[in-house]
Amino acid sequence: MDQTLSTGGRELPSKENENGAGHFGWRASWIWGGHDEWPRNEWRCFRKEFILQQWDSGSAEVTITADARYVLYVNGVLCGRGPNRSWPFELNYRVHEVGHLLRPGSNILAVLVISYGVATFNYLPGRGGLLAQLEQIHPQREEGIFPRELIVATDASWITAPYAGYERKVSRMSCQLGFTEQMDARQWEHEWFGTEAMPYTEEQGWTAARVIGRPGDAPWTKLIGSDIPELTEQEVWPVRVESLKEISLVSWTHVLDVREAMEPDSRMHANPVSFAGYAAAVIHASIGAEAVIGLFSAFHAIRGLTLNGVYYATEGMEGEKPRRLQRVRLEKGDNLLLIELAGPDHGGGLHIGIDCEAAFTVTAPALDETSVGESPFVLVGPFATLVHVDHQPNHSPLRHYQGFGGSRPLDGSDFPNADVYEQCRRLASPSELIAYREWIKPFPEMLSADTSIFTSSIWKRNEQSRPVTSVIQQVCFANRSAAIIPAMIEGKGTELIIDFGREWSGYLRLDVDAPKGAVIDAYGFEYMDGGLRQDTFGVDNTLRYICREGRQSYASPVRRGLRYLMLTIHGNTGPLRLFSANLVQSNYPVVEIGRFHSSDPLLNDIWEISKHTTRLCMEDTFVDCPAYEQVFWVGDSRNEALVNYYVFGATDIVKHCLELVPGSSKQTPLYVNQVPSGWSSVIPNWTFFWITACLEYTRHTGNRNFAAQIWPKVKYTLDHFLQHIDERGLLSIHAWNLLDWAPMEQPNDGTVTHQNVILVRTLADAARLAELAGCEEQAVYYDSMSQHLSCAINKHLWNEERQAFIDCIHANGSPSSTFSMQTQVMALITGVAADERKEKLAAYLTSPPDDFVAIGSPFMTFFYYEALVLMGQTDMLLRDMREKFGEMVKHEATTCWEMYPGFKENRPSSKDLTRSHCHAWSAAAGYFLGAVVLGVRPAADGWTAIRVAPQPGDLQWAKGAVPLPKNGRIDVKWEIREESGESVFKLEVVAPKEIEVVMEVPQGYHPVLVHRTY
Repeated sequence: MDQTLSTGGRELPSKENENGAGHFGWRASWIWGGHDEWPRNEWRCFRKEFILQQWDSGSAEVTITADARYVLYVNGVLCGRGPNRSWPFELNYRVHEVGHLLRPGSNILAVLVISYGVATFNYLPGRGGLLAQLEQIHPQREEGIFPRELIVATDASWITAPYAGYERKVSRMSCQLGFTEQMDARQWEHEWFGTEAMPYTEEQGWTAARVIGRPGDAPWTKLIGSDIPELTEQEVWPVRVESLKEISLVSWTHVLDVREAMEPDSRMHANPVSFAGYAAAVIHASIGAEAVIGLFSAFHAIRGLTLNGVYYATEGMEGEKPRRLQRVRLEKGDNLLLIELAGPDHGGGLHIGIDCEAAFTVTAPALDETSVGESPFVLVGPFATLVHVDHQPNHSPLRHYQGFGGSRPLDGSDFPNADVYEQCRRLASPSELIAYREWIKPFPEMLSADTSIFTSSIWKRNEQSRPVTSVIQQVCFANRSAAIIPAMIEGKGTELIIDFGREWSGYLRLDVDAPKGAVIDAYGFEYMDGGLRQDTFGVDNTLRYICREGRQSYASPVRRGLRYLMLTIHGNTGPLRLFSANLVQSNYPVVEIGRFHSSDPLLNDIWEISKHTTRLCMEDTFVDCPAYEQVFWVGDSRNEALVNYYVFGATDIVKHCLELVPGSSKQTPLYVNQVPSGWSSVIPNWTFFWITACLEYTRHTGNRNFAAQIWPKVKYTLDHFLQHIDERGLLSIHAWNLLDWAPMEQPNDGTVTHQNVILVRTLADAARLAELAGCEEQAVYYDSMSQHLSCAINKHLWNEERQAFIDCIHANGSPSSTFSMQTQVMALITGVAADERKEKLAAYLTSPPDDFVAIGSPFMTFFYYEALVLMGQTDMLLRDMREKFGEMVKHEATTCWEMYPGFKENRPSSKDLTRSHCHAWSAAAGYFLGAVVLGVRPAADGWTAIRVAPQPGDLQWAKGAVPLPKNGRIDVKWEIREESGESVFKLEVVAPKEIEVVMEVPQGYHPVLVHRTY
């Protein structure tokens, strides 16, 4: 019997012993099943039955991890998910309290493990595996610890089977995420994780698990217990059915993973890949007929398509990127289709549809036995491929061509076989492909999905609106009522759009009574306004569920973000009763300690959407957005942490995020911009913001031990950046030199001004962090480097004629033609602009020159507000907040948008209001309304002393609360009123008695100060 510290159901400590396993006693072995060590998109079930002779409802814990994700069941009850995203060499494990679920006699421990088999933006390649053990925790202490007794652990006695109802050949959700979901309930026993007695035999796919290793074995050389709590799970019901339609489906849809087909090794990383080639298929038409070919994706590599030798460029198709339609004439018999693919792809997938009233089939050209596979397409090429790593110089001659990073049209100069590539565009019949046999191979079966649920959701042949009846609205009732969906003939269906009232992030659940074979296609999206729907090009946010006969429920294990849910129900030969379509909201557990309420209802609404945005973007790390990416972007999280401090007061998640970043040193000493990720990409500013966030966390919590622990890792990356200081004393670096989504000049090679001025502050912040870590001598060096860099910036990057800093100096030595507000703002808040230059730039905050590039995102607005606060411009801050964020509220936003309207950068269509409608880097109001309008700021590390100095702007009153980093909160209430002909500013503060409080009122008011303690 092992003896170790009981966590009482919380996470175990994360110290490690020499072999890399956690310091508690691992008794389990790593297990897996099947023949593929790292299968692409496999859901695998594991099950262990065990007998307890007696059980007194005491404490028991399951300690568990898996590669890549798991869902844990005990006796049929879902009781945990994990692991937290982590590096494979520092794999996270969790501990789940399950004692209340055990019982005397037979018990079942079951686990669903999801293997991605591809790198994503939150997962790096490992291999399929499960490690788990169940232990009883005895209530009597022995020498200060709770004894543990092993009940069961993963070993060869477990049984396993692939989840047969799950279709593995489906599309990627996006380059950032895993896979979409298609589940056929007719093919699998849905209660496999329960206690019901059933035959678990080889005939049903069950076999004994294989032991594949011990804790500490590669690739999981170190196992680290979670240092954050489990995420919440809270059921959310829709508020209304927005619309109801009778629809006709298009004839045929498909999805191709072109990136991995062109570059098979790309499954091992998530870097962009450029390529040139074709996907070819034969459309066999029963008669000559008109048809429409649709291309539906934010897929940058599509150049056009050829049908029977006639070429159609994407620019001439109906619609506009990313929704393109081409009307064509199908001849009776075989029609050769070639889709030209030349350009970059990050891994999203090419969604294709064909609609025709005549019968047709799509098959691969049958040149010989070796050219035909299971896919209806063959791959022609690739004639060239190029993997992009933005922080590494690219010397390939291909980099000069369009789609490969340059502007030169594809030709034969440095593009071998360009003539063959050009000839293929004009092929008119399947027989003509024979001459190019050496370039043709079957499209890999696993990369070719037979259905695009996304395409069939957003492209219907016909649709007719119907009134939403009270019976249909019953799907919103949290009772036993059901919406009745009428029977439909083949090719017809019912579409209903459900509104959840707000954006949410979690797991969809369906409860239906259906005829066998009825199909429910679910598609989540974020925004609609009347007949306008912004489709989620860039993320395939869909699920297909094929019903078995009778009453059934399904809980998806795939996280999705959405406000609206489109359900397209078809194939139901009889009525379908839809009891519920709801969502289990899941986020980092927070309490709404922060408050803000004022005399301006619009600001109150803006604060509320900022709070809700931040909550949805707190998972096991901060994430950028719940729908499109769900990625921990390092630079974004600095601002997100500040908002969280003022709204929720959580600190463990901040520390957890900060400590994840240095693991990317195995990819680059400069640290990557999103972790843990298969995309090796560096945004220098994001690493700089991380360093600042480390200092801010240390000061916010007063945790100097953290400073000492993180400082060597800060110093390591900063010293590598300083190696890129050139002879002028400026930072010149090849990387993704981003700050804002706006048309400013911020090239990936050269000297970028905003990057340099941010580094000035970063070096100064690093010096302060070094002091807190007890490394005062090193602090002197970084202070000196900060000062030298500031001088070099003022010498080389200031334009005297325009009285502003230029945006950059290109690698060829030419200065930028643009001047931007972004650069001037960062020069102000970093202190690089001083004296007369500071005054000049301060004037631009309220009256910028007409030709200055405007701020393009709420992320950049955070720094703009920092500058306004620095210059005492509270009125301007509130005016801008009302204008920019008020536009979101005007559009009924319940969360903050990623970008402002009017820019084309990083959105599928320039007509879109934004890309993501929920993005945590945009929640600035949650911080500034508390820190500035309420005026609550720390006056000492750890908030042992505070200063409350409200800046009212044009408000008459405000009240609210700000969380403290350890315990308690600061309550603030102020109002302006006239008394006896005098303007009185009454300020009330309630704070813990141990907190030192300094209270100040704005100049020009008679102060009335009330300070209470508890």
